[in-house]
Amino acid sequence: MGWMFTSDVEVYAGAAEPWLLRDPVRNTVPLTVLRGIRTGLWGDDVLLAWLERDGETVAAASQTPPHPLLLPDVPVDAVRELATRLIEAERALPGVSGPRAQAEAFAGAWWRPEAGRRSERLYRLGTLVPPRPFPEGASRTAVADDLEQLVRWSNEFQAEAGGVLPVDLTSLVASRISREELVLWEAGGRPVAFAGRSSPIAGMSRVGPVYTPPGFRRRGYGAAVTHAVTARALAGGATEVLLFTDLSSPTSNSIYQEIGYRPVADYASIRFT
Repeated sequence: MGWMFTSDVEVYAGAAEPWLLRDPVRNTVPLTVLRGIRTGLWGDDVLLAWLERDGETVAAASQTPPHPLLLPDVPVDAVRELATRLIEAERALPGVSGPRAQAEAFAGAWWRPEAGRRSERLYRLGTLVPPRPFPEGASRTAVADDLEQLVRWSNEFQAEAGGVLPVDLTSLVASRISREELVLWEAGGRPVAFAGRSSPIAGMSRVGPVYTPPGFRRRGYGAAVTHAVTARALAGGATEVLLFTDLSSPTSNSIYQEIGYRPVADYASIRFT
């Protein structure tokens, strides 16, 4: 039947969610985005697509403006077919994000040239071990009084990562605080870093963001808060804990491996002109 399109999240979920759940590790981002759409984080202009062959779903994709098109681990030929369909529909896209081969295949078939990219690596937890040396301080779960600071830090994180900023992150951060997904590291009586985790989906929880303001870096706080939020994910029932790192930052990649994370696959986010 080819690629099917809808803005109805439940129609999309009925077709795509069972396929995505076959590999919740590699499909971690599409699954958490799907949950966000269901809870109303994005409006009615979302793009939801799935590919059927012989009556079965074999691929899926989504876009939540102003973010890039999000690709799971789908067949490369299906990616090129999707690009053709979206060009025919005159769908505007700021970029594409997904496993490296799939993102590059889509960018190669898209009508606008590449304007820049961010290369990432997906890690999964092996055995969690504490960072060495262990820094001063302790972790705590974020509460409502932390909202203003965490919104500011979340904006700073997004700006450094080169992501597209929503108009206001307050509702997103507030919802994560209410679900007890955000953890702060405190030292010297004040917060010095924070990290988040997603509530488990099919046993999978993803850590992110992890952010330490510039004035508190190189003191081990990022590793400590990542260890703390990972431990909370395990305690909350996760059987797989994942995170993404920026491949341009060798320090963060080595830190996460030191506390027990192991590489899974490389991803890319490609912006179009």
